[in-house]
Amino acid sequence: MPKIIPIRDLKNTSEISQMCQEASEPIYITKNGYGDMVIMSVKMYEEKLYMLDIYNKLAAAETQIAEGKVLEGDSSLKSIREKYNV
Repeated sequence: MPKIIPIRDLKNTSEISQMCQEASEPIYITKNGYGDMVIMSVKMYEEKLYMLDIYNKLAAAETQIAEGKVLEGDSSLKSIREKYNV
């Protein structure tokens, strides 16, 4: 279950920092009972960015496959080996 806290609790910065480090998902901040912000640790943020990059690359690859833009595996590997002298 996501952690939800009111914006007034942000004054406890050390406690909020500790919560972010221990949380397995972002912490939602409300203002006047409505969602206002989301906070998370830098580690979690970097992990989210990494996964977003992977999803974007997978989506691009799926689009290329759907459009028939595929290469034959053996010739592709041969080309890479020649390029990098492997």
